[in-house]
This record gives sequence, structure tokens and C-alpha cells, in this order.
Amino acid sequence: MKRGLRYVIFVVPVLLMVGFLGILWAGLGHNPSIVPSPLIGKSAPTLILPRLRHPAQMVNRSYFLGHVTLLNVWASWCISCRYEHPTLLWLKRKGVRILGVDYKDKRTAALDYLRKNGNPYQEVVFDRRGLTTINWGVYGTPETFVVGPHAIIRYKYVGPISLRVARRVIYPLVRRLDSDGPST
Repeated sequence: MKRGLRYVIFVVPVLLMVGFLGILWAGLGHNPSIVPSPLIGKSAPTLILPRLRHPAQMVNRSYFLGHVTLLNVWASWCISCRYEHPTLLWLKRKGVRILGVDYKDKRTAALDYLRKNGNPYQEVVFDRRGLTTINWGVYGTPETFVVGPHAIIRYKYVGPISLRVARRVIYPLVRRLDSDGPST
């Protein structure tokens, strides 16, 4: 009996440790920037926000109609957004239409940031309290959505977009959606 008990005492912890290490190993291959979103393939949620530069003017969901648009949630205080900023400028130079959503920020800080670093956005709206972006499933910055010309969400990327991701994933998707025409 003692031999069987020693066997169990030794084998069970080893098996548990191997299982735990297997789970950790599997997690190493997971890309935390690719977050499945229940919004993919669905209509873009409500969007009614004031423009950053002209707060009396509102931008709504119709902004997406007829155009493939990147919706990029950012803030002047966001360190990761600073990393992604040159990539957004590259996408703009490639002709990609980008709507910036300034998230939980100060209007003056956001305007100053864009003045100093360049403005990659065709339009910037201001979500001071972050209430509108909650409907989009946004929980931080930066987050980016590719929205088709019928206001259907086609892709979501969480975290700062690197030039590599922009070249290999986002820009080709935007071009494909543009070439597919208004049915997307």
C-alpha cells in the first residue's frame, strides 16, 4: 500500500505540472492583438460624436457609408498610440480613410498632439467619457476597426498597429474591400 501511495504522490504532481506547462506553451503562440469580436460581420454600432476641432458639428454612423474606413481609437496620453502613429501616417499616405476617435482625453491635449505629430485622420471625433466606444467593445487604446462601405465591421485589431501588420493585413484588406465595391 505504501508503494502505491508513493507512486500517486509522485505521479499526480508531475502530471499536473506537465499539463500546466503545456497550457503555458500553447499560450506563447497566441497573438494578444487578435481578439475575436462579436461585431465582425455586423453593422457598426451607433456613433454620434462631436468633431474634435468643431464640437458643435456631429459625426454619425452615416460617415462610413460608401467608403472603407479605419476607425482608430486613440488618445494623446496613450504611449502605445505614439508607437502606432507613424504607421497611421503611412496608411494615410497610401490613401486609407481613417476616422480617429479621441478617447477619454482632453480636447486641447489631443489638438496639440496632432499639431506636433501630424494628423493621420480624415476626421477626428471626441469621446470624452468613452461611452460611445463601449458599444464598439473598446476597453482601451489603441484599438482599430476596418469598416466596409455599408458600415459593416470587417476586422478588429487591439493594440498598436505595426508597419508590418499594416502592410500585411490592414492595407490589403482595405484594398480588397475597396475593389469589391459597395456590396461589402
